[in-house]
Amino acid sequence: MSPLRALAIPILRGTLFSLVAAAAQAAALGYEDARHLLTRTGFGATDAEVREVAALEKAAAIDRLLAGTQREAATRPPAFVDSPPTPFYKVRQMSTEERQAQQRRNVEQGLELREWWLREMLTTPSPLTEKMTLFWHNHFATSQQKVRSPQLMYRQNALLRHEALGNFGTLLHAIARDPAMLIYLDNAGSRKQAPNENFAREVMELFTLGEGHYGERDIKEAARAFTGWSLDRDTLQFTFRRQWHDGDQVLDILLARPETAEFITTKLWKEFVSPVPDAREVRRLAAVLRDARYEVKPLMRAMLASDAFWSPDNRASLVKSPVELVVGTLRTFDIRPFTLRPAVVASAVLGQNPMSPPNVKGWPGGDAWINSSTLLGRKQLMERIFRGSDAMAEPMLMAGQAAGTAIAAPAPADNGPEARFRRVMERGMQTYGFDWDRWSRSLAPGSKIESLVLAAAPVNPPLDDAAGAERVRQLVADPVYQLK
Repeated sequence: MSPLRALAIPILRGTLFSLVAAAAQAAALGYEDARHLLTRTGFGATDAEVREVAALEKAAAIDRLLAGTQREAATRPPAFVDSPPTPFYKVRQMSTEERQAQQRRNVEQGLELREWWLREMLTTPSPLTEKMTLFWHNHFATSQQKVRSPQLMYRQNALLRHEALGNFGTLLHAIARDPAMLIYLDNAGSRKQAPNENFAREVMELFTLGEGHYGERDIKEAARAFTGWSLDRDTLQFTFRRQWHDGDQVLDILLARPETAEFITTKLWKEFVSPVPDAREVRRLAAVLRDARYEVKPLMRAMLASDAFWSPDNRASLVKSPVELVVGTLRTFDIRPFTLRPAVVASAVLGQNPMSPPNVKGWPGGDAWINSSTLLGRKQLMERIFRGSDAMAEPMLMAGQAAGTAIAAPAPADNGPEARFRRVMERGMQTYGFDWDRWSRSLAPGSKIESLVLAAAPVNPPLDDAAGAERVRQLVADPVYQLK
């Protein structure tokens, strides 16, 4: 072997080793990218969760998220969901006192249902499943106030979860027969002699095609197709009344329209990528959805792998919803309240009451989450959790009506439901404090708290001498903490 070759081989080997090592290091997501992925696809993340994903290559991290999705909740639901719902005609036959008692039961069970769902969001091994369940709940908006049956709202929630990352076509067909939806959009009594157009209009405008892609004749034809889709008066289960029916199904026709895939893709883009969709990218991703026959996972895999999702320009570009803010704060900082009722009420005070979207269009989201009132409420919530301030306490205690409790109690002195509600809230809020000593022990050595807490550099960097709990307080008070 020539001296030159003998000298070159170690150099080449060293260079090759360096290139391989550099490539392996570049392939790993790293801490900030891992945090971005977990925060966008869930409700906050712990330092341990971020570090685990940070060691993975991008495609592997995305595949792991999608492979871990579930079709059923991991948290046991309230016992009442297995009891039969009370038929509406029986409620009408009740005395005034009996109807009031029934209403109070519905209110209490509705709160239990919301607590259960937030508990699932907080503890689930698949936050993406719950994120998508919440997305579909907003897409197929249905409110307990009109449905008046916590059991039916639970069953719809279970349906949304079952197909959260399943097949959109399957979900669309199922939601059209869902009892809660039939009640909410007044289709249970639609018959050929008097077709109700509510569901037909919304299924095109809000569920599939989007505004501007259908006409009044389409609505009338679709309304005829949905006549006879009704409920059994005793069980409140779906039933098809052939004698009321006039027409044929239109859902498959709507699914075949390219506008449907683009409409769904656009909404998912605004939820996961940025406030302003890229039209060309939306068309590309919509083609993925159509080619997959409306299977959601291939679309999500392509969207999460897109350059736009990882672009620095799109970091901290989305506003956290109230549920994301509340649940994400509890999850990230390992806050362990003994009841989630205050969390439910706090979300409602800030503008998002699960199981009770404002109307058939759902929550508008985006910048609409922030106004002078909710921004103050968000600030007060952070002060309540991280400084022990009582600033948020009174608005939460007075927010029974906003949370669907039908209670707006001005400090009653008796032992009625208002007083009990207030006591539960007061005791519950006492367990919402941040414990720096416990939380800091969960951080790996050398962890940079800013990278875990914020999606971008803070607007107001913490003071140089701020450390420990005080540094955290300053970070969560920064405007960037409201973004994801």
